[in-house]
Amino acid sequence: MFTGIVEEIGTVTAVAPSGDGVRLTVNAPKAVSDAAHGDSISVSGVCLTVVDQGTDWFTADVMKQTLDMSTLAGVAAGRPVNLERATAAHGRLGGHIVQGHIDGTGEVLEVRPGEQWRVVRIGIPAALAPLVVDKGSIAVDGISLTVSAVSAADEAAQWLEVSLIPETLEATTLGGAKAGDPVNLETDILARHVQRLLAFSSPTESSNEGGSR
Repeated sequence: MFTGIVEEIGTVTAVAPSGDGVRLTVNAPKAVSDAAHGDSISVSGVCLTVVDQGTDWFTADVMKQTLDMSTLAGVAAGRPVNLERATAAHGRLGGHIVQGHIDGTGEVLEVRPGEQWRVVRIGIPAALAPLVVDKGSIAVDGISLTVSAVSAADEAAQWLEVSLIPETLEATTLGGAKAGDPVNLETDILARHVQRLLAFSSPTESSNEGGSR
């Protein structure tokens, strides 16, 4: 479990085939400072497990499903990534509850600079749009952000906007985001649970329950 508060920007230093997945090596001095074999580290929003490590690096396996769902598909050495260690049970919840389970990817459509912040508009898959609400939480490349605007439900192309403060611009990879960049998206866990519960609820079931009393 994570909170979406990025601790450092690491760099992918090696990518090796591993069955139908890949094995990544990431330079991450802070993330491995107290890491152990089997620990979880969020890599740009993707929860990965440490399988080997050194004083300033760790290695993790990425399975095919994760590659298919995230921007780690086609990852190459040199790519900067946002890193966060798993949250300690006694720690503060600085952002929001983030599982590191990517729902899909979006695409940066526009970056609008302001005096002290930057607004980023991200195109999102239609299937994820119902799970995103204005002023709600969203994890973008593992960063806990507040949604500052959303598209109308009847718009053909769905999008969301987030507003980035100077600290986020400096401490995360979104500081270099530009139109066309893919990003990992994880919607709010509560919204996903509500959507799933509603999928099992139907007028017929409600009617039958009422008639049996």
